[in-house]
Amino acid sequence: MSKRPFLIPFLVPAILVAVIFLAALAEILQYSFREFIPGSLDVGGFTLDNFARIYRPVYFKAVVNTFVLSLATAFFTLILSYPIAFALVRTKVEWVRTLLILLSITPLFTGEIVRTYAWMLVLGTNGFLNTMLLDIGIISEPVTFMYTRAGVVIALVQFAMPVMIIILATAISHINTDYEKAAANLGARPWTVITRVVIPLTMPGIISGFIVIFAWTMSAFATPQLIGGGKVLMISNAIYLQGFSALNFPFAATLSVIALISAFASLALMKLIANRLERQTAIH
Repeated sequence: MSKRPFLIPFLVPAILVAVIFLAALAEILQYSFREFIPGSLDVGGFTLDNFARIYRPVYFKAVVNTFVLSLATAFFTLILSYPIAFALVRTKVEWVRTLLILLSITPLFTGEIVRTYAWMLVLGTNGFLNTMLLDIGIISEPVTFMYTRAGVVIALVQFAMPVMIIILATAISHINTDYEKAAANLGARPWTVITRVVIPLTMPGIISGFIVIFAWTMSAFATPQLIGGGKVLMISNAIYLQGFSALNFPFAATLSVIALISAFASLALMKLIANRLERQTAIH
């Protein structure tokens, strides 16, 4: 104990936060099994009807939407962030590195609501994107981005890219460039070096970034609420509508429990896939 005199004092805050968090989860869990009394904030007795309502189309669709949009956001964020992270790490021009850092990190300093409203101006029928496409002649009439899944994914990807870039840049920076030089000396083309050497070596970062963004997107609220406009319903928006609009706190708690179970189940499945991919890349 004398070798670590500050261990317990350092652990106390973390343990306290964990206890409070678990107590809050326990309260939500017990609320999910209580009966809703219309017109009252009080709850009734034990019931399983709240979980039976999950299978109604509107709520089941919200769960499916959450999973699909989270998966799409993580995938497109990875595809768009990897080249930027690679350029950020490997560029030898200082001003280019500084510019990439500024462009990558600056969105983190603006609030989610501000960025969402900015995207509403960009994606609107008369917004910047449609105006530009019309002026160039690519489209003959405005494309509907607002209140669609595509619009929600576009905004979510932009929000998630800074975090993904940081994770990928860290993974890429730990690669020994001698491996790439050896592959090039053996006749490998640049694209082959990227796909057969760099990407496999950064697979832990790719998997970590994908899982982080997937889990983060599952709890997204403001973006689907404003960009989706009620037509793209994710589970966080359904919880808000039930808890703060209908004041049905028991069913809102049930949706919260379902969201938590879905998140853990999805992350566990992705962890299994990630372990298999890591074993395959290690073999090759």
